[in-house]
Amino acid sequence: MAENEDGSEKTESASSKKLQDARAKGNLPRSKDLSSALLLIVAAVTIYGTGTLLVRDLSVLFNFNFIVERKDIFDLSRMVFHLYESVVAMMDSMILLMSVLAAAGIIGSIALGGLNFSWEPLLPKLSKMSPIAGIKRMFSMQSLVELLKSIAKVSLVGLVAVLVINYFLPETLALTFQAIELSVAHGIDIVVWSFVFVTLALVLIAAIDVPFQIWSHKEKLKMTKQEVKDEFKQQEGDPQVRGRIRQLQRQAAMNRMMSDVPEADVIITNPTHFSVALKYDQTGGSAAPIMIAKGGDFIALKIREIGNHYDIPVIQSPELARAIYRHTEIGDEIPQGLFKVVAQLLAYVYQLRNARTGAPMPDPMPTLDVPDEFRWDGE
Repeated sequence: MAENEDGSEKTESASSKKLQDARAKGNLPRSKDLSSALLLIVAAVTIYGTGTLLVRDLSVLFNFNFIVERKDIFDLSRMVFHLYESVVAMMDSMILLMSVLAAAGIIGSIALGGLNFSWEPLLPKLSKMSPIAGIKRMFSMQSLVELLKSIAKVSLVGLVAVLVINYFLPETLALTFQAIELSVAHGIDIVVWSFVFVTLALVLIAAIDVPFQIWSHKEKLKMTKQEVKDEFKQQEGDPQVRGRIRQLQRQAAMNRMMSDVPEADVIITNPTHFSVALKYDQTGGSAAPIMIAKGGDFIALKIREIGNHYDIPVIQSPELARAIYRHTEIGDEIPQGLFKVVAQLLAYVYQLRNARTGAPMPDPMPTLDVPDEFRWDGE
């Protein structure tokens, strides 16, 4: 099992953040064997598919260079011309082959891990220049595994290559006795089939190497339990700091709510446990009264104090106060089921307000009957 530098075991899978950080640094699972196998497969297929074009170009090249007059050999300009004509003769087939192989090389290198751009691997690191660190890497378990893999690959590919050479050796020697065009076509067949057999060996190696690279990459990025906790703290913040932020946010919301209390038309109380402040702005287009503040215990007392200071009517109606507190949020209109009882209360409040300017005193406040579905005992 993987261990950290301090000896703690890495038992946890890498988090999404650590995977993203590793990708940003260019740390991705890669398989050189997969790239090599794909390159050989594409090369074999391309040579086989473009065999006619390749045979034609090679035939022209051989005929042109095997038949050289003696005077041309001692003329530098003629030799340069021969070189130029040779390059031109092979230009179209070579450009096609090299382009396909270049594309195959790029695709093979990103087939495992995907496309990724990062400058991190190019940056100089002092740790890579340290002789001690270099010796540790040379004699590490990873180096031993890579050495064994290399020996196994060379042995397998070498064995297949020897078998292929022995199998095609008689045909290869016979090429010298054939006409040029026939010899080139036959030689291309031998090369293609040699690619096929060697590629099969590399495909077998890649089939083993790809899962190993994926597993090795995950193992290297595993985290200890402490690393997971530290990363969570970095992303979410320290619990004490978050608690302090929430406290400040609640305090700011409370201050905003208290600053709206002086605009209330009426404050309804429990009378001691709950207080709610309602505002009905007929000119503002409100369809129903809006609750602008609510609170329990100390906050309820503070709302009443502000109401008394600004001479806002404070009405004791325990059932209505509990119902509005329970079923309405700050800034929302009261529920439709409470329209009638709140309208009766506001009508009484407006009559009290008019009585202060000389109007007759209103009759006693009517009984405020809260519908059964809105009743709440406050527990």
